[in-house]
Amino acid sequence: MSMGTRDCGTDTRQDTRLDEKGRPLAVVPAKVPWVALGVFVLVAGCLAWVACLPLWISGEGLKNMVAVQLCGQAMMLAPLVAVIAAMIVQRKRAKRRGIPQPGVARYLGIWPLRPARRVVGFTLLALFGTFVLVALAYFLSAAFGWVRLDLAGLSGFKAQLGQLLPGVENLPIGLGIVIYLGLMVFSTLVTAIFTFGEEVGWRGWLLTSLRPLGTWPALIIVGVIWGLWHAPLILLGYNFGRPDISGLGLMVIGCVMVGILLGWLRMRTGSLWPAVFGHAAINGSSGMLLGLFIDANSPTPDMALVALLGAAGWILSAVVAIILVATGQFRRQPELSIGPPPPVIVTRTEADAPTAAETGDLATTYESSL
Repeated sequence: MSMGTRDCGTDTRQDTRLDEKGRPLAVVPAKVPWVALGVFVLVAGCLAWVACLPLWISGEGLKNMVAVQLCGQAMMLAPLVAVIAAMIVQRKRAKRRGIPQPGVARYLGIWPLRPARRVVGFTLLALFGTFVLVALAYFLSAAFGWVRLDLAGLSGFKAQLGQLLPGVENLPIGLGIVIYLGLMVFSTLVTAIFTFGEEVGWRGWLLTSLRPLGTWPALIIVGVIWGLWHAPLILLGYNFGRPDISGLGLMVIGCVMVGILLGWLRMRTGSLWPAVFGHAAINGSSGMLLGLFIDANSPTPDMALVALLGAAGWILSAVVAIILVATGQFRRQPELSIGPPPPVIVTRTEADAPTAAETGDLATTYESSL
């Protein structure tokens, strides 16, 4: 038995059920579609460099933050385009071999949103749980002496509040914090539009396509590819301030560690959406929570140490992953539900009613109608 089969709580590759269009309900392929995978990596990587090319040829690098944001957002849509190219190749090759393929939305974990309680519950867990992890990374960093926080006075927050939200500095500090955190949540929800472009590639198509290798090989490979894909920005000094191979190495390790948790969300629910909002929460909260907690007189922290993608985040991600393994969470990998069967309308037909001699006085005959 392969590792992929052993790791799954339900062996989806042995599930031969079909939907109403004759497509498999199970999404894990029997084999890794290597040709399509090569197409995916090539397209995603090339488009990432194309999206960031203006930052390189202008000579400004990261100096123009508006340009960085625009290029970064364009870059985040590259995996979505790569998924389209890869699935065209994958499905054409499968059709030539007579291998039925699951629906596209189901393969990617986009749809259906069933069971709704599981999908919605884990999506909320991903959203707010990620906020907690980001905050814990800063607290852990403070414990190690990597950053100086001011949790009592919030001096850093007060110093920047007027610049971030003009007029709010005159409000009570508690209300200012509520507005600030509300803005963080709103920013995260908007960011989810772009993290969908990434996650549909990493945890939607790529992780699903690699699952025949087994849970852990698939998670690690996705994390490595995800980290290397960030090279156009990391090699400019983005995230860690190290515009060289060391910065890229840090990003790969960070993506592997965080990717394990996002991958678990995808496999534990069968849905892509928890990973989308978990990823968005990282992007939307990392800078804002640091701004909330940091001491106004603290030196600029080394993000290779204090960020969720840095050393503090590696430690936290490892702890969470160990807990998930110990509690058997990685063994539970259900598929999305097919939903309840269509309702059966029962009506009594007088013509077909049996006689009392056949069934007795209390007998009634019903006919199913679709």
